[in-house]
Amino acid sequence: MSKPVLVLGGGIAGIQAALDLAEQGVDVYLADKLPSVGGKMAQLDKTFPTLDCASCILTPKMAALLRYPNIKLIMCSEIQEVGGSVGNFSVRILKRPTYVDWDKCNGCGTCVEKCPKKVPDEFNMGLSMRKAIHIMFPQAVPRKALIDEKACMRLNPPPELKEKAKGPLCGICERVCPAKAIDFNQKPETIELNVAAIIIATGMELYNAGNIPEYGYGKYQNVYTHLEFERLVSATGPTQGEIVRRSDGKHPKRIAWIQCVGSRDVRFNSYCSAFCCMAATKEAILAKEHLPDVECTIYYMDIRAFGKGFNEFVERAKREFGIRYVRGKVVKIDEDPKTKNLVLTYEDTASSYMKKEEYDMVVLAVAVRPSPPPLPVDLTADGFIKLRDPYLDPVSTTKEGIFVVGVVAGAKDIPDSVTEASAAAARAALIAKGMHEALISIPVDGGDCHV
Repeated sequence: MSKPVLVLGGGIAGIQAALDLAEQGVDVYLADKLPSVGGKMAQLDKTFPTLDCASCILTPKMAALLRYPNIKLIMCSEIQEVGGSVGNFSVRILKRPTYVDWDKCNGCGTCVEKCPKKVPDEFNMGLSMRKAIHIMFPQAVPRKALIDEKACMRLNPPPELKEKAKGPLCGICERVCPAKAIDFNQKPETIELNVAAIIIATGMELYNAGNIPEYGYGKYQNVYTHLEFERLVSATGPTQGEIVRRSDGKHPKRIAWIQCVGSRDVRFNSYCSAFCCMAATKEAILAKEHLPDVECTIYYMDIRAFGKGFNEFVERAKREFGIRYVRGKVVKIDEDPKTKNLVLTYEDTASSYMKKEEYDMVVLAVAVRPSPPPLPVDLTADGFIKLRDPYLDPVSTTKEGIFVVGVVAGAKDIPDSVTEASAAAARAALIAKGMHEALISIPVDGGDCHV
């Protein structure tokens, strides 16, 4: 009889770990702070270097979670406390109210359609608006509505209207819901779990590009982060895949990508964010596919194309799509107040000359930052979860029985994250089944290798 395993984080790494465990007959709790699994990959349009549709890879795995009776999703949750040791961890989780009974909600969207309140949509990186009651994105798993407590006029009415109102404000969603699933009386819930092992797959956040004033993010309308551009180019994004400028809605004629924004910089984050070179190459190719006449330039320190097919991908971008690569350091960005175009001042490090060029749109490859949960594990100086041995044991933390996969342990791309997820699931399954203390002897050159 096995004990359950807790997977923290519902991105591609957490999903893969949960599916692998379920396949081995282990009960799994998959907890995430968001209302849907999918993580950052759900926001991507294509993947590199094959340019496969990100959703076509991710969505079947998301849907597969619902087909396993031994996987339980705990959404809108956060870790409160962890105690115990390997094989016997006690975990306390706080589950935030959604104000919708998910056992009744069928995801029909009637409430979303009728809700009068709009706020910026986090999934689309603020490039569009969503309703106070909403479904996170069309392919969400579980596909359930939830109410944003801060935006809802019933739960958080404006003071000036609350004083004048004789009764509760709004409540339209409650009246129109055919399943009668709206429940404004929901309260936070504490969930106590006893698990054999924990897999941390909480992923990453983007560094705040506004902390780097020379690039003008948040000040100039046509400066975007690379994740914002992903939503802009996506068919499910705010413009249905049409690349238009934030300032005037026009198609850009020249787009620049700036690499290592907040990465490899002792002022912010000294490490490399690993996937940015390839992500910029992919986005430039997608821009050319959407707008064949657009000119795309990538400013870089050096191209780190280390994975399988990565260098060939860069060469293809140059050869087939005419992507221009400039080895240089962008010093600052200025905006033309009339055209809203952006003037880049940069050092061409190949010639050691300072130069200027004008673009309609600039995309910043912003550094990634880890999102470690409050667990009894050690962190590196950069905030990533520390590994027991990054070479011989790349999925074990300094706490036995707690494993880590994906970007929260170090910047990496999707394939590496998925590989680590399967490795951690195999290790956690042994603990769940009480087999982790067994030693396997493999003859190596006439001797024994104990694993």
